[in-house]
Amino acid sequence: MTTAEISTRGSRRTTDNYVDIAGTPWPLYKIEAVILGLILFVVILAVTTSMQVAVLTAASAAVSTWWVRRFHYSRM
Repeated sequence: MTTAEISTRGSRRTTDNYVDIAGTPWPLYKIEAVILGLILFVVILAVTTSMQVAVLTAASAAVSTWWVRRFHYSRM
């Protein structure tokens, strides 16, 4: 007997939101968050010369960017 199934689960993943790095597809929001964190770390470290402030600021900005952009891309 043959049966047919209809999938109600839609796939939202597109190749537009991924970047191929060493053969592995990376979501764009991860790359954006890492780059923003690195840039912010260098700038804050140069301005304040305090490693603690630079690390905490860059980490909080990277995590915030990660979650906001992840939510943004999942809605597309």
